[in-house]
This record gives sequence, structure tokens and C-alpha cells, in this order.
Amino acid sequence: MFQNLLALIVILSPAAFTITALMSWFQSGIRPKMVKQMGMISTVISIAIALICGYLVMSYGQLQTELIGINNLGFSLRVDALSIMMMTMIALLGFIIVKFSINYLDGDKRQGAFIGRLAATIASVQLLVLSGNLGILLVSWILTSVSLHRLLVFYSDRPGALVAAKKKFILARLGDLCLLIAVVLMYNQFGTGDLESIFTAIKNNQALGLPLAGLETVAIFLVLTALLKSAQFPTHGWLIEVMETPTPVSALLHAGLLNAGPFLIIRMAFVLEASSYAPIILMIVGGFTALFGSVVYLTQTSVKTALAYSSIAHMGFSLMVCGLGVYPAAMLHLVAHSFYKAHSFLSSGSVIDVIRGSKIKSLEQAVKPYKVIIGIALAVGVYLGFAMIWGINPEKELSLLSIGAIIVLGLSRIFTAALDSKKSLPLLIQATLMAILVTTAFFTLESGTHYLLSAQVPELTVPGLGKIVAISAILIVFAAVVFIQILAPFISQNATYSALAIHIRNGLYANAIFDRTVSALRVHSPETKHVTQLQADQFKRIEYINAESFDGQPA
Repeated sequence: MFQNLLALIVILSPAAFTITALMSWFQSGIRPKMVKQMGMISTVISIAIALICGYLVMSYGQLQTELIGINNLGFSLRVDALSIMMMTMIALLGFIIVKFSINYLDGDKRQGAFIGRLAATIASVQLLVLSGNLGILLVSWILTSVSLHRLLVFYSDRPGALVAAKKKFILARLGDLCLLIAVVLMYNQFGTGDLESIFTAIKNNQALGLPLAGLETVAIFLVLTALLKSAQFPTHGWLIEVMETPTPVSALLHAGLLNAGPFLIIRMAFVLEASSYAPIILMIVGGFTALFGSVVYLTQTSVKTALAYSSIAHMGFSLMVCGLGVYPAAMLHLVAHSFYKAHSFLSSGSVIDVIRGSKIKSLEQAVKPYKVIIGIALAVGVYLGFAMIWGINPEKELSLLSIGAIIVLGLSRIFTAALDSKKSLPLLIQATLMAILVTTAFFTLESGTHYLLSAQVPELTVPGLGKIVAISAILIVFAAVVFIQILAPFISQNATYSALAIHIRNGLYANAIFDRTVSALRVHSPETKHVTQLQADQFKRIEYINAESFDGQPA
């Protein structure tokens, strides 16, 4: 009875957003007063529900509603620490984005329709994170893709938006198919769609040392689903092309919907831990995407395109951390990235970041390579020393140590600058203190997140040989990239480096290859054909002018 009452409380949040979406059908035009009011009321209700449910979970532990369905497959809600963390994050982001949208689209002739589509998307994401059964998990996963697609094509007269939406639609359907296969395989193996029953069965079999045939395939399809959802290389191209959508859509996409991939992996952590190959795939693809996105990000001149590559890199890092088995750290990174990216997009037109960036001074003279190596070694050395004092077991918690080391590698530039400065000793002390501060923050926040999620994710285990090799390779590659990045300002005039920079700026042309593969550039609609023809005519005129100018004739 208590759990059913809980269901009525939790369901109020997505229900309020659904009502907002339905109301937009009747007020889809300019300045829809009722839709705007209901949108803001929905966000307040969502925050209140998240706080109430958080208190209930702290008081009573995990709670789950009764199943509404057939043969243990259907609709049920699961309220635990993981879902509450996600629910709270979505509620806060929803409040900010909806409020921003009301001002941002004020005067737009379809403002009501936009707010309605935004509300439908938020409702779908909330159902996803609250899912307690494979049935509702699959349905809500598909709904998030469909509702996002309706936002991406909000301005149907923009060919760029249509091309990106089409590519996203194709990848989303492939992701849905992968998740459907994983759901069918799990249901056939365990005879139920209840997530708690599945996780309990996996833990019991592992405790008894019994094999779990078929879970390897399930885990691989779950990994493929997450990779497709979170714009991982080489399927990331659509994300950098959706900038023609309204800014609130970009904020919701980068701060919320992209996180569905890491969330799915964290929710299905017990399935991943029963697999040998799926975590390795996550580590390789996620790690490469994190490096790829970070490097390409540094070469972009457009703020929003740079932010898109930043999101690609962050999602890759989160999935790589999941592959390492440090799920609390992945969740911590997911939440932090969401708020950071929402702020970045909603304030992308501000000059504040430019002013802050102007205060950062570059190195004035060329740095010798051996000093860069010493700087990297000092950063990692200070980190490892502090970690040992903290009490980290390097054998059992090697994955956790590796993640922290990657984060601390970012401080190598500070150590290098200190070594190359005339006042090297004071700067070295400051750099050391900063490294200790970052390390303390990392381990403290990770420990807090681990405490909250301890019942929802597996304990960190001793990595096998495959993971150790992958971890070592990742650390070496990340250190090499940091080394090159520090030297980059002083080798930028090198012809080979300049040529490589051009290829990197274009994302190694992975998006162009993907376009040709799926023929995504052919969008058949009257509006698109008209705009495309105009663009073709403009290009012809430009070519003619350039040719005339080249011949020395007046253009």
C-alpha cells in the first residue's frame, strides 16, 4: 500500500509535464499564457517531488511500485539513490531550461508548441530514470529519442537541422534495436522484466560461482546502445550539426539526453560486471572518443561547435570510467558535466568566459621537452603520494587511481610553467597545493557518491589482465597527448603539425564519411530543396566572381 502511494507521488512529476505538452496542442502559438504557467508549475512540482522522494529513500531505502503488465513485463517505477540523483538533476535543469525558454522564445509564433515539445521530452527522460521494469525502460528510451527528434526539427525550413535530425534518427533507431535485443535476451534468460529480480539473480549466481550464459551478448548490446545514444566516435557527427536548433534544445540535449548512455550503463552495472568483453569495448571506444573530442575541441573557432566536441569528449570519458568499473565516479562526472554544460550553452553568448580566459597567460618561451616530462611526473607523483596517504589500495582500486591520475594530468601544464619560471620554487609549492586540492576534491566527492550508490552498483573489484593492459595504454596515451598539448604553441609553425591541425579541425573527416554512408545529405522536402537550390546558386556566383577576379577582371 505504501509503495502504491509512493507511485502516485512520483508519477506526478512526469504527469505534470505531460499535461503541459497536451495543453500546447490548444495554445501552440505566440505567448501561450496557460502553457507557460503550467510549464513553470511542472518544474516546481518536479523539484518538490524529487526532494520528497529523496527523503523517503533516505528513510526507508529502495522503493518500488507494483507491476502493471503481463508476465512480469510492463510498467513499474523504481525509486532508489540512483534514480533520485538523476531525478533531482533533471528537475533543476528542467526549471532553468523552461524558464530560459519562456524568455528566449518570447514573441515566436510557435512558442506554445516549443514549450510543449520541451515538456514532453523532460517527461520521457524522467520516466526513463524511474523505470523499474524492462518494459517501461524500453518504451521511455524510445520516447526520449522521438521527443528529441521533434525538437530538432522544430524549424523545418533549416536544411542543416533536417540533415542532423535525419542522421540522429537513423542512429537512434539502431540504438533502439540494440536495446530491444538486449531486453528480449534478458527477459528470456531470467523470465522477468523486473530490474531488481534480474540484479538479484546475477548477484546470487556470482556469489555461488555459477556461469551466466548469454549475459555477455546482453552486455555488448547494452554497450552498443549507450555508444549510439551518447554520440561516440564515429557516430558523433550529428551532434555538431544540431546547432541550428534553439539554444534551450542544445542545453537540454547536452546536459540531459546525452547522459542517457552512461545512465543506462550505470543502471545495468551488474550486467556489465558479469561480462568480460563489454567493459573493454567501453574503455577503448570511450577512451578514444574522450581524446578525440578533447583534441578537436581545442581547434574549433565556433563556440557552440567547440562545446559540442566537449560534450562528445565528456560522454566518452564517462563511458570509459564505466568500463573501468568505477560507477560512482562516472555518476559524479555525469552530474557535474550536466550543470556545467547547461550553463555553458545558456550563456554561450556572454563575454564573461572571454574575459576570464584573457587572464590566463601563455608560456612566454619555448619549454624544453625534458621539463614537460618532469612536470607530468611531478603532477602524477604528488597525486599518487596523496592517494597512498588517503588509503587507496593500488591493487584493488587501480581503476579509481587511474581515473584520478588522468584528471590530475591536466595540472602538468602548471608544474611545467613553474619549472620554467624564474620563481620556480614558490610556483612549485602553489602547483603542489593545487594538485593536492584537486585530488582531495576528487576522492572526497567520489567517496560521497560511492556511499550514496553503494547498494545500486557493484563493488570495485581487482581488474583482470585485459583491464590492466587497457588501463596502462590509456594512461600512456593521455600523458602523450598532454605532452604534445604543452609543446603545441612552440611547434605550431611546423608544416607537418599545421597539416595535422587542419585534419583534426575537421574531425578527421569521420562525419563526412558517415554522411556518404547513410546518404544523410539528401533530405527530401520542398523547403529543403528550395533552400538547397538557393545555396547552389550562391556557390555558382561565388565561383564566377572568384574566377573573374583570378583573371584580373573586375568582379
